[in-house]
Amino acid sequence: MRRVLFAVLVTAIGLVLLLSFKPHDMAGVAQPPAAVAPAQASASPSPQGSMESADGRTFDGDAVDTRWGPVQVRIVVSGSKITDVQVLQAPQENRRDIEINNRALPILQQEALSAQSAQIDSVSGATYTSDGYTGSLQSAIDQAGL
Repeated sequence: MRRVLFAVLVTAIGLVLLLSFKPHDMAGVAQPPAAVAPAQASASPSPQGSMESADGRTFDGDAVDTRWGPVQVRIVVSGSKITDVQVLQAPQENRRDIEINNRALPILQQEALSAQSAQIDSVSGATYTSDGYTGSLQSAIDQAGL
């Protein structure tokens, strides 16, 4: 009887400790991803639509809310070709977000430039970011009329 009572007590304590563990709360430990930092350092994102830049016209996609935060991209178009994709917003509240973005955003950018569309594969381990990225990318492509 004592063993059963002891086992129940230890299990209850273990569950309380496990449920109180919050691994997603590590803000300020790592640096924001390089792909996000330059765009956020600028004054403020341009209004949605077209702008002229040194390389061509730019189009901001809609900010797409994901489970971990909004994702928004800007495309640069020369002629009828996407020449660059810049990340304006991406989740960066903690170290894990930053690690995911440092790995996933360059891959998504490369895929988008290669495909010249939003029909790109998600990055494994960055599903929410990938979904937000492709949604915002499609919005920018639609605004550009491509």
